[in-house]
Parts: sequence; C-alpha cells; structure tokens
Amino acid sequence: MDVLPRSGGRKVLLSAASSQRSVARMDGDVIIGALFSVHHQPPAEKVPERKCGEIREQYGIQRVEAMFHTLDKINADPILLPNITLGSEIRDSCWHSSVALEQSIEFIRDSLISIRDDRDGGTRCISDSQTQPQTRVKKPIAGVIGPGSSSVAIQVQNLLQLFDIPQIAYSATSIDLSDKTLYKYFLRVVPSDTLQARAMLDIVKRYNWTYVSAVHTEGNYGESGMEAFKELAAQEGLCIAHSDKIYSNAGEKSFDRLLRKLRERLPKARVVVCFCEGMTVRGILIAMRRLGVLGEFLLIGRQYTFYPAPAETRSWMAAAYLEDEVVLSCEWIILNDVISKVFA
Repeated sequence: MDVLPRSGGRKVLLSAASSQRSVARMDGDVIIGALFSVHHQPPAEKVPERKCGEIREQYGIQRVEAMFHTLDKINADPILLPNITLGSEIRDSCWHSSVALEQSIEFIRDSLISIRDDRDGGTRCISDSQTQPQTRVKKPIAGVIGPGSSSVAIQVQNLLQLFDIPQIAYSATSIDLSDKTLYKYFLRVVPSDTLQARAMLDIVKRYNWTYVSAVHTEGNYGESGMEAFKELAAQEGLCIAHSDKIYSNAGEKSFDRLLRKLRERLPKARVVVCFCEGMTVRGILIAMRRLGVLGEFLLIGRQYTFYPAPAETRSWMAAAYLEDEVVLSCEWIILNDVISKVFA
C-alpha cells in the first residue's frame, strides 16, 4: 500500500486488491464511493478475463484528481460542513459492466461489514470468556458517484439499490434511467438522451438534410438514444437510409466493415447520425483515416458534429482532441452551448 501526501496534510492511500485493481482512498468521517474509468475497457478478446486496457491519462486520471480537489475544497470550508470531513474511495470501472459490478461488490461488502460491527457492539470473540475490541478499517459508503457509461450505470444501480446505496451519475444519459420505479436510488446531473436526440434532429432539419444514415454504440445508451432519435425523425419525415450498431471496443475489422456499409449509401446518405460513446466515435474516425475516406461523411454525434475534411479544405480543419489523443482533423461543435471549440 502506497501513501501519497496531499495538500493540508491529508493523505491518499493507494492499494491493490486481490484482483490487482488499484483503489484510491482518502479518509474522512463520511466516505463517498466513486467509479471512474481510469483504464480503457477490455478489448473484445480480453472481455472474459476482465482484463482492462491501457490507462486513460486524460479522461480517467483527471476525474480522480477532480474528485480529490473538490473534497479538499469542501473540507477546507469551515461553513459548508463544519466538524465533518468527507473522504473517498475511488475504484476503476474500466468502462465495462463486469468490472464495475466487481468493484461495486467491494463497496457493498464494506457497508455490510460496518453494519455487522455496529450490531456486534464493535467487539470480536476470542474465546467463550474473552472479547477483543474490533478495529474498524473502513467506513461504509454513503453513496457512489458514477460510472460514466449508461449501460454500466444501469447494472451498478440494479445492485446498489438492493442495499439502499444512492448513486449519482455524471454522464449516464440513458432515457431508461429516468424511470424511478426501476431505479429509485439513481440520480444524475445531466439531462437524458431525449434532449440530445432533439438537438441532433434540429441540426439535421436546420441544414435540410432529409436522407441520412444512423449508427449507435451497442448497449443501452446507444440503443435507447437512437430509438428516441428515430421516433422524432419519423414525426418530422426524415428518412434513414441505413441503421447499424457496433461495440465501442470492437476491432479494426468491425469498424472497417461498418464504414463499407455506410459507403454503399453514398452519395445520397452522406450525413451519419451517430448516437455513440466517445470510444466508438474514435474508432470510426480512425477507420476513416485508415481507409482513406476522409471528407466523405459528415458525422453528427454525441455533443459534437464532425466534418472530417480533406487536405485541400484546410479552412475547415482543426485538431480535435478525442479520448486521450489527437485522432483526426475536424471541426468540433458542442451542442450543449452551440459554441465551436477548437482543440490544438
């Protein structure tokens, strides 16, 4: 176990469980759990082993540090929570349901052990006539923040709600999660996919595109989001030439095959509506570069619109930062605030 000093004399404990997954802990009176995707999800061939991919230096590490920074700020405020110190236990979800469930079980086990200790009066039996005070190593989890993926968040919520543990998601936008009869301990700080589908359709209508292709990430987020988009599209008379889906951790051959299917609808269906997770978009863009089809499609996707431009149209080009690395030149339009952002 490693101990890392932090500002204000606080310390962060980094430990590795038996499954060799690192855990970041910060002590406090109230412990908040968190599931962040510190590593990429397991590649398709490694899914049965639950072996995570490479570390996500931007997406993953930044969220861990952001949580530590936020807790430090709250704890340093004498008015906000007087005489109460917030701590955390951060685990890696690897953006994959089986890994996230494995880590959620650890949260639940801590809570159950704490409840049992309270009922036993904090003692452990040594013999028939002797007892020894129980040293509590961990406090119960007050709630869990994350994970980021809708599909993963749903499975985690199905487990946590059995033990009355609240869950707050920061980017899980699935429409299904709005059903409080099914997910009564789930809250989120982002709107559902209904608004995103509406915004994407508004862009399509604004430019008078009436014949498009559609792609979504395999899983709850992509499927429910695309279903919402198709319902709205039908109401507006928008024709969908081809609809397809792909796993975000699919291999190169799968992405190449997807693009070849989309190219069959060219030149009429040049616009591709993509209800996709970030890694899916990344895979599509890399496949475009690999197959030399830059400039053939206009991708309208999750919080962004991509126009992969050919070399002769430099005025459209900017370096787009996507999931930890620059993968293509394109224009990035954020739907949330309708502001164009260029990342160098």
